[in-house]
Amino acid sequence: MTTAQAGIGPAADGPDLRPYLRLLSATQFAFNTGFYAVLPYLAAHLGDGLGMAGWLVGLVLGLRTFSQQGLFVVGGALTDRYGPRPVVLTGCVLRVAGFLWLAGADSTATVIGAVLLIGFAAALFSPAVESETARSAVAYEKRTGTPRAQVLAVFSAAGQAGAFLGPLLGSLLLLGGGFRTACLAGAVVFVGVLAGHARLMPHRPRRVRAVTGTDGLRHTVADRPFLVLCLVFSTYLVSCNQLYLALPEEVERATGSQSALGGLFALSSLLVVVAQLPLTRWSARRIAPRAALVTGLTAVGVGFAAVPLTPAGPAGLLPAASLVVLLTLGQMLLVPAVRGLVPDLVEDHRLGLATGALSSVSGLAVLVGSAATGTLLDAPGPVLWTVLAAVPLAGVALALTLPGRERTPEPVTTVTD
Repeated sequence: MTTAQAGIGPAADGPDLRPYLRLLSATQFAFNTGFYAVLPYLAAHLGDGLGMAGWLVGLVLGLRTFSQQGLFVVGGALTDRYGPRPVVLTGCVLRVAGFLWLAGADSTATVIGAVLLIGFAAALFSPAVESETARSAVAYEKRTGTPRAQVLAVFSAAGQAGAFLGPLLGSLLLLGGGFRTACLAGAVVFVGVLAGHARLMPHRPRRVRAVTGTDGLRHTVADRPFLVLCLVFSTYLVSCNQLYLALPEEVERATGSQSALGGLFALSSLLVVVAQLPLTRWSARRIAPRAALVTGLTAVGVGFAAVPLTPAGPAGLLPAASLVVLLTLGQMLLVPAVRGLVPDLVEDHRLGLATGALSSVSGLAVLVGSAATGTLLDAPGPVLWTVLAAVPLAGVALALTLPGRERTPEPVTTVTD
């Protein structure tokens, strides 16, 4: 089924896509706000509040990640089969139930059940919203000439704004009423998301060309260009994860503590909120998506290589700050490009499955890659940062094998109004 048949295509008499795209971006903002108001404080709650051992806290957090990232492919396949609306609504209901359950969980079994439910809710919700955003961005591009990357940048910036606001909201809730209050507030946020989508998200007919999970996976595994894109994206995510592995070590080495980490993470989020849209608007008009992907990965690689070469600046944080800035700039270039390339590499009826598979494959790569890079943390600085720089540069080599797509014409309108 084409996007025009789905009611969101570029036909001249079709509906205005801008309200729907705003809904999807607002969804990402609300999703991340509710998520990051709770999850950053989960480890402390499990250890200090419930008295769990460190290894058990790590296990719970790992199970949450697996139930989310590892099962994205399931949510994507269900989206292809039944359309985004029922999958999104089900994900919202499960996320509300998960947060309510977590608010009252006081044993290992109940905590594990709650976090698995929260993770699985995201595995349903996120692939459905992301694939629908990509599909709508392509349709909007065809209708108006606005590059799809520009549309997808709005989505990314909204998510980063939520990731920035969520922890601030969570810290206020923790001061006011503790972890249980933060969980209840997260549930309220998702009740609002559920109500908005139940009212505004259009119904879609079931896809005539929908494929079974087995057939869809077989076709996806056999799709070499898409698998290359997954590997390219994996090199970025493995690199990005170093903000949680190598960056804390660098900050502690430079300053004697990790107290400056919060400011560096805030710097990254603020850069995305402020610069994502103008940077993507510039790149979408001037360079092709594959070139944006290559440039972004190169910036990430340079960021790692610059750490041992950058002289220690104010308070010794200049090398770490240069890494954060370059990695964030690379992210702002390559993430919209990757999302925009997926619809070019797979058929429309497999877009949900491909969106989910992109996250699941990359999540597995992060698991393996983080274990490998973690063994390097005790290596001499030049060795560590050289190896880390080689990861995104390997992604550059892979990205150059992807089929190119010419950049879209100059936009005749924007999606920011």
